[in-house]
Amino acid sequence: MKSAYELAMERLERQAPTQQLTAAQKSAIAEIESSCKARTAERELLLKDEIAKAMAAGKLHEVEALDRQLSMDIRRLNDECEKKKAKVRETA
Repeated sequence: MKSAYELAMERLERQAPTQQLTAAQKSAIAEIESSCKARTAERELLLKDEIAKAMAAGKLHEVEALDRQLSMDIRRLNDECEKKKAKVRETA
């Protein structure tokens, strides 16, 4: 007798079969992730330094704007990364 979890996993596998990636695809995805992490870290360092300077100067409105910009930049970089990885997954 199968558990509810096993039955759900079987149903999910029938609806959207698991895609096996080739070694080249795995390598490309790892490279994309590495690049995206580096770009995100670079952006965070730059903007966090600017945020600290603005905070020290007492410019709270600038701090808020830089926080929003950092959030948007991280979201944009993550979206770009996911699109690139999806494109690699699609190539067979």
